[in-house]
Amino acid sequence: MLRFVEEIILLLLRDDDGKFVNVPQSSMDRAIAGAVLMELAMENRIDTDLENLILIDATPVGDDLLDPTLAMIAEGDGEDARHWVEQLARQAPGIREATLARLVERGILEREDDRFLWVFRSRRYPTIDGEAEREVKLRIMGVLFSNEIPSPRDVVIISLAHACGIFNELLSKRELEQATARIEQVRKLDLIGQAMSQSIQDFETWLANAAVQGRGFF
Repeated sequence: MLRFVEEIILLLLRDDDGKFVNVPQSSMDRAIAGAVLMELAMENRIDTDLENLILIDATPVGDDLLDPTLAMIAEGDGEDARHWVEQLARQAPGIREATLARLVERGILEREDDRFLWVFRSRRYPTIDGEAEREVKLRIMGVLFSNEIPSPRDVVIISLAHACGIFNELLSKRELEQATARIEQVRKLDLIGQAMSQSIQDFETWLANAAVQGRGFF
């Protein structure tokens, strides 16, 4: 079974040329951060409420995409989900590269000479029970354009994709209009996803204010 961060990276890659879709780097970084946190929640290592992110179990998962973050949280001091989204966003470029390398190792992507060009080799990915699941893009489209109850994992992916602006790239204008209400319905089921979305909005507001005031960013 793919990790959330692996699935979000696959959503961010265009099918035709293997390059990343045009989304703001800050949004991509926070989506990656949210993916790692949600995977830890699914592994019963952390939980979250409206005010706090709570460490449940500091035992390493045995996954190098997750364990460094778990160790950071274990050393922290009762911060909320938005705090950890911001902290992990700073680590996102390294997490992204490690994720791409893992996808190559698994035979899902193939890396060509251009370090930014990736080619899909496998279109179906094994689930935990050994059966093949639909490609992540097709699976998510199935949730958005039907009344089926989304799985917890699909709720997370939809929240991440919405916050990152991926649906603007994946869907036509008409499709996006049709799916907007459904996206809102699904993503409200996820507290970490809400924290990530708020973090992205706060960052965009800060950038806009800084531009108006003529402030430098460094």
